[in-house]
Order: sequence, then structure tokens, then C-alpha cells
Amino acid sequence: MALRNAVFEKPFCSPNPAAIVEWCREQNPDSVAVDAPCDWSQSGSSRAAERELAARGIRCFTTPTRTHALAHKKGFYDWVFNGEELYRLMKPHYPLLNGELVRRPVCFETFPHAIVCALAGKAVPAKPKKIRRLKVLSEQNYDVSVLSNIDFIDAALCALTADEFRKGRIRQFGTREEGILVVPEFAARAA
Repeated sequence: MALRNAVFEKPFCSPNPAAIVEWCREQNPDSVAVDAPCDWSQSGSSRAAERELAARGIRCFTTPTRTHALAHKKGFYDWVFNGEELYRLMKPHYPLLNGELVRRPVCFETFPHAIVCALAGKAVPAKPKKIRRLKVLSEQNYDVSVLSNIDFIDAALCALTADEFRKGRIRQFGTREEGILVVPEFAARAA
């Protein structure tokens, strides 16, 4: 999903990382926000970013070590491996954020539920996912009429975060070793 002049445009969805990179390059963004883990746990069942979000009451998927994921027999982590390939293909055009704020094209990890919590200023329940996410985008004065499914809604939240990154209004979680996760600055609302 591209966001230009506060308007979501060009919805695009593909399971093919190469097609996503090609589409991104056609859009020529300043930054690309990706809803997939950008790295693996170095020593356990979760990464620092995930533990930091959990400490704020924000539940999220936890990323194990790569070895653990490879050993999983039912392919549960296939989507994470697909994300890993996306980051690899993005790297020549949009290097992965390493924790330092930069002004060049960059890509980074984000997480739609954490974005919603940041915009709400507090941890909120994830469900009903579609309704809650559309509501927070509408409250931010975005036209949500092109967001016909949850994938486009989540892509819009990622695009919003990329725009906030461009403006320098973000919060980072995690470490360089296990990956940095970016969300918009937390709104100043009472808990």
C-alpha cells in the first residue's frame, strides 16, 4: 500500500517477495514498512522487541531462533521465511534499519496491532481486528474506502508508519542483533 498526500493508493498484494520489491521500486518510497519479523531470536523463543511490546501489554507473535523454525514440521514459520526473503531482496534498494534514524531509503519491520495501540495511546484488544483497525485509521482522518480486506488494512497501517518514520515521529523496539521494530510515537492519551 502506498500513502501519498495522506491518501492510500495502489493497493497491491502478492505472496512473491520479488514482485513486492518490484512494486515498491515502482512507487519510489522514502521508506518501506514490512509486517514480518526482520530477524530471528538469537537465544530463545522471542526477540527483544517482542518482549518490550509484551511489557507494555501488547500481545504479539513471538519469533524463535531460525534453527527452531526450520525444525518445525508443519510449516508454521513459512510466512516468516517468506519475510526473510523479502528483506534479503529489499536490501540492495532499501537497507534494513539498524536502529539509527536515517534519511535515505530504508525498510523496517512494523506490526499492525502495535501500530493501533500506539495510535490509541495504550494497549487495546486486538479483536475484532478488522473493525478496530479501520476505526483507528478513520480516527486519523484517512479515507478507508479502498481498504477492502484485512491485508490492505494492515498494509495501510504499515504505510502510515512509514510516513511517520519519514517525519521522525516513531518509537523503536528491539536490538540491532535481533531486529528493530518500529511503530508511530505513542499518542498522549490517558490509560
